[in-house]
Amino acid sequence: MRISAHMVCSAVRDDIVSGVFPPGARLTEELLARRYGVSRVPVREALRTLESEGFVVSRRHAGACVAQPTEQEAADLLDIRALLEPLGTARAARRRTEAQLRVLRGLVRLGLQRAESGRLSDLGALEDWYHETLARASGSPSLASLLTQLRRKINWVYAAEPPLRAVAVWREHGAVVDAVARGDAERARALASEHVERSVAVRREQRPVAARDGRRKVPVRRTKHAVNTPCDNP
Repeated sequence: MRISAHMVCSAVRDDIVSGVFPPGARLTEELLARRYGVSRVPVREALRTLESEGFVVSRRHAGACVAQPTEQEAADLLDIRALLEPLGTARAARRRTEAQLRVLRGLVRLGLQRAESGRLSDLGALEDWYHETLARASGSPSLASLLTQLRRKINWVYAAEPPLRAVAVWREHGAVVDAVARGDAERARALASEHVERSVAVRREQRPVAARDGRRKVPVRRTKHAVNTPCDNP
């Protein structure tokens, strides 16, 4: 089966977000081609896409490297989320389909069950599914794409929210979905704003884990196929 550049891009992005390739690590075409079992052509295309998304930078004499966002850039991500997520939620209240509503209700029910029973390992995937479904329900592909990309970058730059908030988070999601189901755009926007404010407050108390810190060196990590060597600091 031919592996597309899109599939390679998703795989590299997932490895960056999960920390397999840490901030500042060099991403050689040869290493990535061996790791994912592809030629260099889809790897090259994937790196161009990831550079446009801000996950990768190209440096003279070093090639492609995992980006190292500054703390200000990390903080900007939270500000942008506070602007876009309520907008997307309000649009979802006006434009969602019945199928999307059923998925949202099912995710809230499942997420709350997992949170209340302390089964937290599944919540990250359920959160991603919930937010991507809500973004698509906005009926705006451009906005949905921005929201999905923004969430990926926040998950990369910041650590996960404390598990003690898991039940509260899913109850907030449930209230948002109820407003979306009623078609109450203003209520949905207000609830989304409150949810984002709480989440952002928690994130701001954390030091961004992927942000650049001149006092630290990028670790050299061994993967299955090669050693992750650091790029020179910008």
